[in-house]
Amino acid sequence: MAKTNRPTFQTLLQAASAALKERSEDVNKLNVFPVPDGDTGTNMSLTMDAVVGAVSELPAGSDIAAVCHAVTHGSLMGARGNSGVILSQILRGLCEEIDSAAEVDSALVARAMRRSVTVAFQAVRKPVEGTMLTVLRDSTEAAESGIDEGLSLGEMLERVTSASFDSVKRTPELLPVLKENGVVDAGGFGLAILAEGLVAAYEGHDVKIDLMAGTGGSEIMIELVNDWDDDEYLYCTEFLLFGSDLSLETIRSYVEGVGGSELVVGEGDMLKIHLHTDDPGTVLTHMTSLGEVSEVHINNMRRQTADRTRELTEVSAASSAPKPVGFVTVAVGEGVHRILHSLGADVVVSGGQTMNPSTAELLAASEKINADSIVILPNNRNIIMAAQQVNDVSDKRVSVVPTTSAPEAFAALLAFDPGVDMDDAIAEMTEAASCVRTGEVTTAVKDSVAKSGDIKAGQIIGITDHEIEVIGDDVTDVTVRLAELIVGDGETLTLLGGEDISTDELEVLAGKLEKVLPDVEVETHDGGQPLYPVIIAVE
Repeated sequence: MAKTNRPTFQTLLQAASAALKERSEDVNKLNVFPVPDGDTGTNMSLTMDAVVGAVSELPAGSDIAAVCHAVTHGSLMGARGNSGVILSQILRGLCEEIDSAAEVDSALVARAMRRSVTVAFQAVRKPVEGTMLTVLRDSTEAAESGIDEGLSLGEMLERVTSASFDSVKRTPELLPVLKENGVVDAGGFGLAILAEGLVAAYEGHDVKIDLMAGTGGSEIMIELVNDWDDDEYLYCTEFLLFGSDLSLETIRSYVEGVGGSELVVGEGDMLKIHLHTDDPGTVLTHMTSLGEVSEVHINNMRRQTADRTRELTEVSAASSAPKPVGFVTVAVGEGVHRILHSLGADVVVSGGQTMNPSTAELLAASEKINADSIVILPNNRNIIMAAQQVNDVSDKRVSVVPTTSAPEAFAALLAFDPGVDMDDAIAEMTEAASCVRTGEVTTAVKDSVAKSGDIKAGQIIGITDHEIEVIGDDVTDVTVRLAELIVGDGETLTLLGGEDISTDELEVLAGKLEKVLPDVEVETHDGGQPLYPVIIAVE
């Protein structure tokens, strides 16, 4: 390519990677087949990041063989998710043809693409039509037809890109689940974006991805789809396996027997393994008997789907008719998020202790809501100031109810009266929040001193009104003592169980509190918050 004053192979890879990164969220929003094991756009983009990183470490002036080796090795090492692993095999096939080429021309591109089809299809035990594999094959056939027409390399690349977008638009006709949801295949769309980014760099123009690319004429729909089934395996598991004389077929056979959506690629002394399973520990234990395991990634697909569901809710809120008031709040824990949404919160920003969202993040959350006015409930003393700055940079009226905990936000949302003046509504919400007494139980991370005494790292501490009031060695004991301290004349005590306490343990704790505080009604909810096994709210 250098002989024709065209960009280097490295530059083209960087351009393709940048184009995908810019549109990764659009790809993420599309349906993922067969289950949404992570986000396709993010996974493909991370895989390309690994490629670019590997290539960037090469010495200046490295030949095409060295670049291809870096691409193959980097993509295999950094492949993420099902789509990323398949992408690594597409890149491997391309590189197997061009690594010894003296010159890159149309014929070489067509041969390289055909080789990538062979390698990628071999990697997938049961190839499915209507996926990125289909888009790859259709694009390859377009390249091969260009040879017969005598197309130049630039014309060939344009033909391939156009064909890839046309193929993406046809994927719903080949895969019923896509047609049912009115979307196209995410991996195929990601592949087409990579092609467009590469061609734009080669031809020297801007990337032109407007969701109408290609010649098919029909629009590529971008829409969040929640299609995960609880009957599917729970964990998306991927890792590298290093060893001597690893048997690809033997390992592939084992993986097929313990999970689904399995991919085993590589050769010789290094394999990349991806599968869905309910027991990743057993899989990893078996693999360590064969060699050394590295780069382990385990994702809980149920939690990923919960995040996607929340985004669906937020997108739905933004696309509906404008409403007078929208609510943004901050919290951690799937259960806490669920409660806040049920009480009227439109967007729940993940954050709290140790991860305070910025003004920009709160502004972005506010902009998602199609409402004339926004109310922010920060739920943390350290977030209040950032929340108060949003009004200065937003086109909407933004008010802040200065809540310092999630239970205060519960009370404030319940107190909202849409029939009164906005200033009066904010005052009523603030008053309701101030009537909630909150206690938090957590573990001390270092030695310290509080007004209640000396604290040793690892002890359980009870906090209320930003003071450590109770110190002990047992969550139940500290919770009961903290509840006795803050209950006062309260009538209702609510327990939010964190991710480190089971439902049964929470119910046992509630039973003890009912005995200690017989005049108080005790309620329990699964909050799912990290770090704090129990949060107490008294009203």
